[in-house]
Amino acid sequence: MSVFSADQLAFLHRYGFDDQLFESWRKSLRSGQLSREHNVVTGELRAPGANVIKELPKRGTPDYDRMLELGKAAIKRGEVGVVILNGGMATRFGGVVKGVVEVLPRRSFLALRCEDIVRVQEECGGRVPLFLMNSFATEASTKEHFAAHDNFDLPADQVQHFNQFASARLKPNGDLFHGEDGDISAFSTGHGDFAPALRASGALAAFLARGGKTLFVANVDNLGARLHPLMVGMHLASKAEATVEVAPKWPGDVGGSPYLFEGKVQLIEQIRYAKGFDADMVDVFNTNTFHFAAQALDRDFGLGWYYVEKKVGGQPAVQVERLIGELTRELSSQYVRVKRIGLENRFLPVKTPEDLVAAREEIAELYPS
Repeated sequence: MSVFSADQLAFLHRYGFDDQLFESWRKSLRSGQLSREHNVVTGELRAPGANVIKELPKRGTPDYDRMLELGKAAIKRGEVGVVILNGGMATRFGGVVKGVVEVLPRRSFLALRCEDIVRVQEECGGRVPLFLMNSFATEASTKEHFAAHDNFDLPADQVQHFNQFASARLKPNGDLFHGEDGDISAFSTGHGDFAPALRASGALAAFLARGGKTLFVANVDNLGARLHPLMVGMHLASKAEATVEVAPKWPGDVGGSPYLFEGKVQLIEQIRYAKGFDADMVDVFNTNTFHFAAQALDRDFGLGWYYVEKKVGGQPAVQVERLIGELTRELSSQYVRVKRIGLENRFLPVKTPEDLVAAREEIAELYPS
């Protein structure tokens, strides 16, 4: 017998809810097989070898010019698309969907993303489709925002929305968690939904059918992560299925990094570190910005599911998530160290309203009107 009402199930199924998977999580929580401890990697994490982390070519060098032209040509041929990770639970900006928040006068996060695409199209030629991975919490506001601004100068058929998946929070003992209103507490199952959700929506197949080859993927709130032909060219020249942008670590930074694990360099996120693990053995961390060979995403992936405990209404609640960086476990990957200062900054995350106030002047320099 289902623990959900018919209306609750209808809502969850609209967002790809998997009944059997959910029941397996409940069983694993009850048995203790799903826990914070079971997130931890079972094996040694080692620093990548010398020269594994690639450096950006210097401007004006033959290597720089070659990569730049390779990327420009791919964009001009219409082979490059942009995916913005615009999901999540819309909680860090006071319940307002972050993508629609005004960053600069009359210019939201999503408006700046679209401006960036228009700019690159004007510089390179071609047509760059935009795919927005929304969640049940961001879908309506995002679509309304685009409709109210005529898709920010992009033709309607150049913008496609697709949804990440949803599930329901549980108690640590495996029982269904209910909010203060007595209803279920739904959540989005992580940015690891990107590849399966894009594929399930039909957007990946359509992109491939139109000759699409490369997808640039970035968080909506990382305003440093702009489409750039140099980065596209570096990805194409490498022949890798995934290119991961990593940033230099600064004091206080948290996040996953590339490690040599099970014979392969791959991203391991912080949620998987053992207690006391020395993450400083690697001096860069994952920015959650990628270039993917689109064809390589047209398959099933065995991504892990990880235990995440939240406080909801003051009570402990468990949600189970997967991680986009774990695609590097199964795809051939390269890692590129990017800058995080100046006009070439590619890592400028804005997680809170306070971050936005602090970063606004730098954002204005990266996105001149």
